[in-house]
Amino acid sequence: MLHNGQVAIGADGQATMGNYVAKSNVKKIRKLQDGKIVTGFAGSTADAFTLLERFDEKLNSYGGNMKRAAIELAKDWRMDRYLRRLEAMLITADKDEILVISGTGDVLEPDNGIAAIGSGAMYAQSAALALKKHASKLSAREIVEESLNIAADICIYTNSNLVIEEV
Repeated sequence: MLHNGQVAIGADGQATMGNYVAKSNVKKIRKLQDGKIVTGFAGSTADAFTLLERFDEKLNSYGGNMKRAAIELAKDWRMDRYLRRLEAMLITADKDEILVISGTGDVLEPDNGIAAIGSGAMYAQSAALALKKHASKLSAREIVEESLNIAADICIYTNSNLVIEEV
């Protein structure tokens, strides 16, 4: 979330396998480039780690240029036979922008500074939109936290073991 010059990304800690909770404290947020970029994932954990490694390599190749690295990762992800089978999505943010990267070749920058992926995405995104519009005194971190807690109350695939990072 980008809000009032602040950037925060958060995630719950729940990993499910089918209809049961496999782990309740997964860390789905990573800081890259000495903390200048924060990235979150949803989907298959092993697949997400593969994508995070590739994204970090792209960041290093392109001098920390997040948008360029995201575009190059999305191109590889779509074209490479191995990567095409990966089932995960990434959100990445630096101090200026937030991007959603998908395996279909998408690199999306949300119009409103709010992006969400994963099972509880629409619940968290809806809550964040409302909070950003009607509670503008809240910080980006506070909006992310409250939005994820609302999603956890509604979505059975989301819990309230939160990790929130800021850039």
